[in-house]
Amino acid sequence: MNKMSWSDVISISSSLYRQVSDRRRRQFFWLFILTIIGSITEVISLGALVPFLGALTQPNVVLEYSLVKILLEYFNFSANKDDLILFMTIAFASAAIISGVMRLLLLRVGIFLSNGAAADISENIYKRTLYQPYAVHISRSSSEIIAGITQKVNSVVRVLMSIVTVITSAGLFMAILLGLIYINPKVAIISAIIFGLSYFFIAWGVQKRLLYNGVSIAEESTGMVKSLQEGLGAIRELLLDGTQEVYCNVYSKSIQRLQNANAESTFLNQAPRYGMESVGIVLISAMAFILSKEPGGVSAAIPLLGALAFGAQRLIPIMQQLYGNWTSFAINYASLLDVLKLIDQPLPKYIFENTNNELNFDYSIVLDNVYFRHHPENSWTLENINLTIKKGSCIGIIGSTGSGKSTLLDVLMHLLEPSEGNVLIDGKRLNSDIAHNWQRLIAHVPQSIFLSDGTIMENIAFGIKKEDIDLNRVKKVAKYAQIDSFIESHQDGYEAMVGERGVRVSGGERQRIGIARALYKGSKVLILDEATSALDSATELAVMKEITGLSSDITVLMIAHRVTTLKSCDSVIQIEKGKIVEQNKYEYFLKKNDTFKN
Repeated sequence: MNKMSWSDVISISSSLYRQVSDRRRRQFFWLFILTIIGSITEVISLGALVPFLGALTQPNVVLEYSLVKILLEYFNFSANKDDLILFMTIAFASAAIISGVMRLLLLRVGIFLSNGAAADISENIYKRTLYQPYAVHISRSSSEIIAGITQKVNSVVRVLMSIVTVITSAGLFMAILLGLIYINPKVAIISAIIFGLSYFFIAWGVQKRLLYNGVSIAEESTGMVKSLQEGLGAIRELLLDGTQEVYCNVYSKSIQRLQNANAESTFLNQAPRYGMESVGIVLISAMAFILSKEPGGVSAAIPLLGALAFGAQRLIPIMQQLYGNWTSFAINYASLLDVLKLIDQPLPKYIFENTNNELNFDYSIVLDNVYFRHHPENSWTLENINLTIKKGSCIGIIGSTGSGKSTLLDVLMHLLEPSEGNVLIDGKRLNSDIAHNWQRLIAHVPQSIFLSDGTIMENIAFGIKKEDIDLNRVKKVAKYAQIDSFIESHQDGYEAMVGERGVRVSGGERQRIGIARALYKGSKVLILDEATSALDSATELAVMKEITGLSSDITVLMIAHRVTTLKSCDSVIQIEKGKIVEQNKYEYFLKKNDTFKN
C-alpha cells in the first residue's frame, strides 16, 4: 500500500457518513453552522487588530474611518485619543475572547461528536458480527474481530475527528485568508502559496511512509490481541510447561513494532509545525523590510505588519491542523479498511421483519440425501445422510473421533448449511429464511460449556436480564441436572460466582450447569453433544433419566462416547467417515461394540 488518492479519502468518508445515525447527521449540520459562525468571529478579530494597532500609532488616521466614528458615537465614546485607544482595546479584546470561545466550542462539539459517532459504529460492528452465520465465525480469527471492534475502531474516532477538524479548519482558513487579502492581497496570497506549497510537498514526501506505518499498526494491533488471548487462554498449560517466555516474546515484538510505527507517525505528523514557524518569522521579517521602504516608513507599516503577524499566527496552526489530520487519515487508512469490512457485514432479514412467523414442529425432522464440506476443494465431511427423526423420540449418535457426529448436529441446527441435499422440518425445507425460527426451538449442550463471569443463576438463565430471571424455574432445572445439591451447599447459593470462563467450578459441575441452561430454555429439541462426558456413571444415569422423563413432546439427540449413556434412546445411529453405517436399537450396539462400553 504505497498510495492513497483523494477518491479513496472521499469514498471512505462517505462510507463512514452513511453509517452514522440521522441524529449524528443533524449534529454534523449544526457543527457546520458553528463553523460558519466561528469563521465570522475570526474575521472580526483579525479586522479589529488593524484599527487597534492604528489607534496606538496613528490615531488621527483611524478616526477618518466612518465605521469607527459611528461605533464611537453608539457606545458613547468621545473622539479624543485616549477614548479611541480604550474603545479599540475593548473592541479587539472582546473580538479575541469571542473568537476564542467559538474555537473552544468547536473543539468540544467536534470531539464529542466524533467519539459519539465512533461509538455508534463500534456498536454496529459488534451487532453485525454477532449476527453472522456460524460458518463465518469458524472461518476467521476472533483476535482479528476483537482488534477491529476495540482497537481498530479507534481509528474511526481519529478519522472522524480529522474530518470534523478539516471542515472547521478549512472554514477558519478561508475566513482568515480573506481577511488578510482585504488588508493586503499581494502579501496574503504570497504567504498562502508559500505555506500551502510547503505543506503539500511535505505531505507528498511522507505519504508512503505513513501508509506503511498504518499497515504495521493494523497488523500488530491484531497480533497483540492474539498473543493476549492465547497466552491468558492457555495459562494452565503455560504454568505447567514453563513456556511463558514464548508468549512474552511474541507480545514484545508486536508491541515494539506497534509503538515504533506510532512514534514515527507522530513525529511526521507534528514536525512540520516547527519548520513552518521559522518560515513564518522569516517571511514577516522580509515583509517588514519591504514595507519599511514604502511611504510612511516603519510607523505606517506597523498596523499592517501586526495584522499579518496575527494572521500568520492563526494560519500556521490551521494549516498544521489540515496537514496533521491528513496524516492521521493516512496512518489509519489500513485500519479503516479493516473496519469498513466489518461494517459491511450483512444483517439477517428477520431482525428487520416485524412478524411472528413461528415454525411448527409437530411431526418429524428429515435429512434428505445431505452432503457437507467446508470448502469445495475439501473432501466430504458428511456424505449421503438420510435420516428421519420423529417428534418426541430420543436418538443416540456414536462414532469414532472425527467421524462427523458434531457436524451432523450443526447441519441439523442450521449452524452449517448443507452443501447438497435438504433438511426438512415437517416437510418444510430448512433454509436461511426460517433458520432463526427453527433455532429458537433448539437447546444445545456442547461438550465444552461456556460460562460467563457471573453467578450460577445467571449462567443457567443465560442471556436473560437478571431482573427477568425466574428463580423457581432455575431451581427446578438445576434439580433435573443433578446440580441443585452442589449449589445449595454453597454459602452464596444460586448467587455464587463461577469465575471467568467458569474457573471456580469443576468440569462435571460446568456440564451440569450447561444441561440446566438448556432445560431452562424449555425448547422442543434438545441436543447433547457429549454433554455428560465429565460426569461419573451414576450421575450421568440420573441426569439422563430426568431428561428423557421430562416430556414426550421433547425430541432428544445425543452424541455419546459410551454406549451406556444412550440406554434411554429409541434408536442409535453409528457414523464413520461422514456416513451412517448402521442404525439400530441400544441393545444391538451394546452387544456389538465392546469398545464403546463403560
